[in-house]
Amino acid sequence: MADADINFYFDPVCPFAWMTSKWVRKVQAQRDYSVDWRFISLRLLNSHIDYDAHFPPEYEAGHTAGLKLLRVAARTRAEYGREAVAPLYAALGAQAFDREAVAGVAGARAHRGSREFAEAALAEAGLPTSLSDALDDTSWDAVIQAETDEALSLTGKDVGTPILHFEPPGGVAFFGPVISRLPSDEQAAQLWDHVIALARFPGFAELKRSLREQPQLRAFGVQDDEVGVAEDWHGGSRRLKK
Repeated sequence: MADADINFYFDPVCPFAWMTSKWVRKVQAQRDYSVDWRFISLRLLNSHIDYDAHFPPEYEAGHTAGLKLLRVAARTRAEYGREAVAPLYAALGAQAFDREAVAGVAGARAHRGSREFAEAALAEAGLPTSLSDALDDTSWDAVIQAETDEALSLTGKDVGTPILHFEPPGGVAFFGPVISRLPSDEQAAQLWDHVIALARFPGFAELKRSLREQPQLRAFGVQDDEVGVAEDWHGGSRRLKK
């Protein structure tokens, strides 16, 4: 595959990656960009961290579910090509964040790594449900780790998901942007132009605040016409301590 216009590194259980991906798909439709949906695992990123000491109790289950789903995505890409990842991620994200009424408990997040969850998304994406056999197949972890390392090599290690690489291999890469509301079509293009212009300045490194609104997703109990409650996402992920 020739270089895409955008490489988008995602973990399927990250709500902010999902929100950003919906924005990027709006931009893609207007600008006719090609997007290569690539993998970055929050579970592998945090493999050296004691989850019980550093995160709220539901995080380990959620991140582990994300790794399992990425195994399914990696097998899907290997067997059906890179273009099959886009509809699979769309189905996974919609099922995780646009349909659940309640989120935030370990059981609900762990369910995202279940065969039932994966098979429903695969079916919606028009893919064989047998691909869910990869959920517990750790042989795919090397591929996911390599792509996670690739993403971090573009931005540095003190980042989260998503990571975008515009006009690879030589173009600009950055973490985010982290957005809590889905822009309109007009706003989507404007936001894209501003983000790219800022990121392209060679001396630019960071613009950040840790206060975030709960994302405009049903999984958080926030409807499309509502604004989520602002929270302090210390360290970008509501970590209890660094």
